Amino acid sequence: QVRLVESGGGLVQAGGSLRLSCTASGIDVSFDIMGWYRQAPGKQRELVADIISGRLTNYADSAAGRFIISRDSKNTVTLQMNSLKPEDTAVYYCNVRAGIQDYWGQGTQVTVSS
Repeated sequence: QVRLVESGGGLVQAGGSLRLSCTASGIDVSFDIMGWYRQAPGKQRELVADIISGRLTNYADSAAGRFIISRDSKNTVTLQMNSLKPEDTAVYYCNVRAGIQDYWGQGTQVTVSS
């Protein structure tokens, strides 16, 4: 059974930091792409950042310079979020792409108060 378990969301004041972590299990094939997406109320899910082969990173413009994605182990990806803004408020989802298959976590709420 495939599981992506996320942790680290919560409530923080603007300017603060949060660290999200996601551990994947049950995926039989090797996977090279892990990432984080987010979805705010009334908006579409969007890419925040992803990491390919453990080293090539890609960030949304809104996240560049403030967030850092890293792959801490074969199955774990972390998103360090700094200088958070109220517009970062959303449900954050972990994503793993294995071949043509996408896997998603259950989501973790991040709320940034002004």
